[in-house]
Amino acid sequence: MNDPLNFGLLAFASLFTMINPLGVVPVYVSMTASLTKEQARRTALKATVTALAILVVFTLTGQLIFQFFSISVNSLRVVGGVIFFIMGYDMLQARLSRTKHDDEPSQTYVEDIAVTPLAIPMICGPGAITSVIVFAGDAVTVAHQAVLFVVMAGVMVMTYAALRGSQRIMDVIGENGNRVLMRLMGLIVMAIAVEFFFGGLKPILRDIFMIGG
Repeated sequence: MNDPLNFGLLAFASLFTMINPLGVVPVYVSMTASLTKEQARRTALKATVTALAILVVFTLTGQLIFQFFSISVNSLRVVGGVIFFIMGYDMLQARLSRTKHDDEPSQTYVEDIAVTPLAIPMICGPGAITSVIVFAGDAVTVAHQAVLFVVMAGVMVMTYAALRGSQRIMDVIGENGNRVLMRLMGLIVMAIAVEFFFGGLKPILRDIFMIGG
């Protein structure tokens, strides 16, 4: 990966797959159904900007944060798997645990859902965080580092575009189609959650047994 172009293509493919902008659409549409178009737009913007800021922070300080708190990437995968599984189960039931109460200010609701669950962990989850930390370690030159930041920004712009255009898609497929899509995505999210959980658990157990042995 000495060539910045090849490095960028690999980083883009990995980060785009981990973030999966289209996979966030059903959750975003369901959680912004009661909002105005302007509030929904602000939610999409805040979620993507927040996710980008988190990725930048972990790119610059990820290894230091992990070392300071003695946290491993595998532990992050286990926790992320649990969170994803819970959210996937809610999606499978065509519902989300975080709903807007009638007496709750819309601005507060927008702020809440933009950060959690949209920015974290739907857009910026363990997979995305792990990817940027790994690629940050591989970015040996300034050119590689610049390419990595451009890739992160580009993926977030694409994610924002997907969220902004999601309502048109949902208008076409209708309410029933939305529920079917959410259940389908719920199954996929739960499958991803299992992969994350056991992908992180296996190395942890292997280390435990090696120490015990």
